[in-house]
Amino acid sequence: MAPAPPRPGDLLTIGALARRTGLSVSAIRFYETRGLVAPIRNAGGQRRFPRSDIRRLSFVLIAQRLGFTIEEIAALLSALPEGRTPTLKDWTAISRRFRAALDVRIAALTRMRDNLDGCIGCGCLSLKKCRLYNPQDRAQRLGAGPRYLLGDKSS
Repeated sequence: MAPAPPRPGDLLTIGALARRTGLSVSAIRFYETRGLVAPIRNAGGQRRFPRSDIRRLSFVLIAQRLGFTIEEIAALLSALPEGRTPTLKDWTAISRRFRAALDVRIAALTRMRDNLDGCIGCGCLSLKKCRLYNPQDRAQRLGAGPRYLLGDKSS
């Protein structure tokens, strides 16, 4: 059985939501235009947000700080139900998808951290190491850019 929609006492004004999330009111309005939150309008046309939007917007804030685009975040959040508070099962499903995307980024960041002071396969050949790891710029046959940071191996 699906959880009931939020009760009027469980709804927050946009100002209360802003204070709780640390986001500005204009940021919350922006996220609304992008479909990341969908407030309920009261009889006077004022926005009212379910308390569960605190978690949704907190997720948006963290994901953006980790470099995810609004489009990527919206795609992840699109799996959440509309009209009811997401359950643990709902968030677990999103968590699996987000974890996979995070693992890819963590691997790329780890490669960069561990190899940035060495040859990255970009073709500059400016370091002595480059002539050993990328003689005659062999990495260019793998494509443009820093091939080794992008995950290719030196041959």
